[in-house]
Amino acid sequence: MELEGSRKPLRVLEFYSGIGGMRYSLLKADVNATVVEAFDINDLANDVYQHNFGHRPFQGNIQTLSAVNLDSYNADAWLLSPPCQPYTRQGDELHSPIPLWPYELKSFCYIFVSGLQKGSSDARASSFLKILELIPQLLRPPSYLFVENVVGFETSDTHAILVEILEKNSFVIQEFILSPLQFGLPYSRPRYYCLAKRKPLSFEVPEFNNQLLRTPGPLLGQTESTVEKEHLQSPEYWDELLQACQPVDDFLAFKTFGNGKDSSTYSFHANDSAKSDRSDEENNVYFVPSSLIERWGSAMDIVYPHSKRCCCFTKSYYRYVKGTGSLLATVQEKTENRTPSLQDLSLRYFTPREVANLHSFPEDFQFPQQISLRQCYAMLGNSLSVGVVAPLLQYLFINPS
Repeated sequence: MELEGSRKPLRVLEFYSGIGGMRYSLLKADVNATVVEAFDINDLANDVYQHNFGHRPFQGNIQTLSAVNLDSYNADAWLLSPPCQPYTRQGDELHSPIPLWPYELKSFCYIFVSGLQKGSSDARASSFLKILELIPQLLRPPSYLFVENVVGFETSDTHAILVEILEKNSFVIQEFILSPLQFGLPYSRPRYYCLAKRKPLSFEVPEFNNQLLRTPGPLLGQTESTVEKEHLQSPEYWDELLQACQPVDDFLAFKTFGNGKDSSTYSFHANDSAKSDRSDEENNVYFVPSSLIERWGSAMDIVYPHSKRCCCFTKSYYRYVKGTGSLLATVQEKTENRTPSLQDLSLRYFTPREVANLHSFPEDFQFPQQISLRQCYAMLGNSLSVGVVAPLLQYLFINPS
């Protein structure tokens, strides 16, 4: 097998670049590639991207791009993470938690269940549709295409349009729904991924063409005979995965050694990239107020440093506590045969650095000083899992000899 780009750098376009998750994934995948341009309309996200990569993404409306514009980049690959809101069930309130995976029977994460997906009729889907419509007009279409989105995209009309356009333009496709938990990361964040190659290129495991897979098996060179669908649905399979995951403690930058938020023995390890020089007094902003615990305690997802999974962090984390991500208990579950109350657990939010760690962002990732705490959380909630995307990109860019 040959890693495409080992002879000359691949030229990559990064659409909806956000804070750089896709680019970090490309770096982690160790692909010989150059991002020739990134595109994002969000000014703050572009500040973060520029701070870390020294290049400011194109900030104009993607819908203004023409086939001539895109041909001028002479790109080999397109990486896209379009807005997810059109493919998320929208509602005015969060109802009972629904398990997204069999293993979440024991570890619920809240999702919106009222309302309907808008799909392609949502204005936020229009730029992605415009990019897809340009593919047949290109003189030099990309040889590789990668799309990341929320679970639910795979049932949308936009997905149907994506597949139709790719197939009509000589692409072969493999699709996945994968979670960081399947890669040893204690983070429940299932996402949809589409990998496409333009013929005559082919996948290392072509048996999975035109299939939607829920296992990373093909990334490991496994064939259809080694992937048992029934086993993937069993609680035992997911229990095994959870046991193999690293503990949450491995991802904490804000270590707890005391018995409460009034203790002076809390400290930051290395650098919390959101604000690296916070004093102990300022660190108290991460503790959950008693009033919120009293009101929303029954709806909180609480984890401990030894836990092997935490819920997905959304862009509303820190603004709301219900259904936006896990909270960390900073005292032991039981002391002297006594189970502490929620108030006794000294609950705190994961810091932005810790959320970035769970996203598998590198240690040198930082937010500029002008970015507020809430803005840090919002942009991380809109980002992606480098720990999942990197092996997918490795698989995408490997071609059979």
